[in-house]
Amino acid sequence: MSLVERSPENHAIFQDQLTKTGNAGGFIAALDQSGGSTPKALAAYGVEASAYDGEDEMFDMIHAMRTRIMTSPAFGGDRILGAILFEQTMDRDVEGKPTSHYLWQDKNVVPFLKVDKGLADEEDGVQVMKPIPGLDDLLARAVGLDVFGTKMRSVIKSANPAGVQRVVDQQFEIAQQILNHQMIPIIEPEVDITSPQKSECEVLLRDALLAGIENVAGDLPVMFKLTLPEEPNFYGELQGHAKALRVVALSGGYSREQANGMLAANNGMIASFSRALTEGLSAGQSDDEFNATLDETIGAIAAASNT
Repeated sequence: MSLVERSPENHAIFQDQLTKTGNAGGFIAALDQSGGSTPKALAAYGVEASAYDGEDEMFDMIHAMRTRIMTSPAFGGDRILGAILFEQTMDRDVEGKPTSHYLWQDKNVVPFLKVDKGLADEEDGVQVMKPIPGLDDLLARAVGLDVFGTKMRSVIKSANPAGVQRVVDQQFEIAQQILNHQMIPIIEPEVDITSPQKSECEVLLRDALLAGIENVAGDLPVMFKLTLPEEPNFYGELQGHAKALRVVALSGGYSREQANGMLAANNGMIASFSRALTEGLSAGQSDDEFNATLDETIGAIAAASNT
């Protein structure tokens, strides 16, 4: 039984978001850099650590960057299916509205929320997620802000069957908790692109995911965010499963050009890029330069997603 009963209005919004996420073209913009990855994201944007003093100012600057992206005329629901938000981004406003309301109401972009608290130390060739205290309260707050789904990341570095199974078991356990709040979880067991056993990891992961999805309870589906595979259409069986709403791809450190090329070879798989989305954007660009760069990027990623 669901822990959260959506209001009729809230439920109607969820159903509209569910229809769009399952059927529309475009891709998911990952705007969810957390405390650990924010300094690197800002540096790539041309904002060095010397430009801010402390974590609060750092998060102000990353929110300004995200706001510039979201409010750009290049960023809209015709090519952007959804956007993944960091918790602090969900709790802040864009143009006087909660970020999730701005995305859905003004841009027709489905909002998702990153809920994991980072990675545990490596063991058995993997990094599972750290505990997520207060998850039920966070999910309830997100539902109240019309957030459609969530995202949570683990990392697989070697083809250790026990390690891969631990990652998958944890992902599905938390996914069920999220489903109980009538939200759609994006399960993200990333395979490290630098792993010398990347192909072997992908075989173990695919088999474990296909087994795990059979045990998902309830009527709602799940989503998957997976590293671009070595073999095109490798996750086709997972994409075709009745309980899989969508399978999206992470860029994982590949350049945007390489990621787009690999993505285009995977029919039905769409992008959920972070660094590859912001590649080439700079705080020092004029609005015209910024918007033109973002428009070109979004066009290329959307084209690779619509194969």
